[in-house]
Amino acid sequence: MTIADAPPIVAASADAAVRWYPGSSFRLDQTMFPLMRGKADPSFTTHSSGFWMAFTAPSGPVTLRLSGGGLGTESFVDAQAWGPGAEDAVAAVPRLLGADDDWSAFDEPTFHATLPRLVTESRRRNPALRLPSTGRMVDALVPAVLEQKVTSLEARRGYRYLMYRYGTPAPGKAPAGLLVPPTARQWLAIPSWEWHKAGVGPQRSATVMRALQSAVALERLAGLDAAKAGAKLQTIPGIGIWTAAEVVQRTHGCPDSISVGDYHLAAYVGYALTGQKTDDAGMIELLEPWRGHRQRLVRMLYLSGFRKPTFGPRMTVQDHRGH
Repeated sequence: MTIADAPPIVAASADAAVRWYPGSSFRLDQTMFPLMRGKADPSFTTHSSGFWMAFTAPSGPVTLRLSGGGLGTESFVDAQAWGPGAEDAVAAVPRLLGADDDWSAFDEPTFHATLPRLVTESRRRNPALRLPSTGRMVDALVPAVLEQKVTSLEARRGYRYLMYRYGTPAPGKAPAGLLVPPTARQWLAIPSWEWHKAGVGPQRSATVMRALQSAVALERLAGLDAAKAGAKLQTIPGIGIWTAAEVVQRTHGCPDSISVGDYHLAAYVGYALTGQKTDDAGMIELLEPWRGHRQRLVRMLYLSGFRKPTFGPRMTVQDHRGH
């Protein structure tokens, strides 16, 4: 649907607009949550008027606003876009919001009966979740690399610093301060001392530079299935199973990729499913019966409200910017 076809209120002032009907209950907040790099992500903001995000589409930078309405099978999402990439952005809205994310096998009674009670109860309370799929490899990969082997606080602080320095103002009707993340070429132009000021060590910045040297080939991975894309990512030195999983969860809406190597995940899954802490190998063994849906199961665990014991050591926040 183009702006000319959209409802008048939705289309007003936008360069392109669409109203998308998921066909079932839909929670925009739950679906969009994994795409935000913390509450202070400069490229993503929530507002009384909806969810706002800025990025570079194939035809150029774009500001995209999403707002939901309706209930049950009457649920809908209104999308408005501004900027050179507006048409591309609204065309990609269904995929972005999980139109291809099919939970029918997960919800099939025989399979559903094998799931832990904590998961089935969480699914009962959260039937409207979809796994998002951006198709934007660079935008997902760079923050994931910045999050390698550091705390979320450190990674997000560094990402914000680089965004404020090298991001560009979102086009059109955008909330103040909303920024378009750097393109691959712009990331590659960042000098070494700026990475240092951001608190990003040379190993992580070198991985970003190495991966983005072939940005065109990197973006082509969006056209592969998630397993192949993840395997291809891991051929780049510095990108392992954790980073690849973090990327394809967002770019492909992968229902199975789990973040092996995450500082907290294995212990969380262990406590949730058995009441005891486990390691990565133990987590993989625990989740094996639900292979193909392991990321769905993890998302349901997070939405269940379960919290693991907090008596373990915390990862130390480090700041090397003054060194």
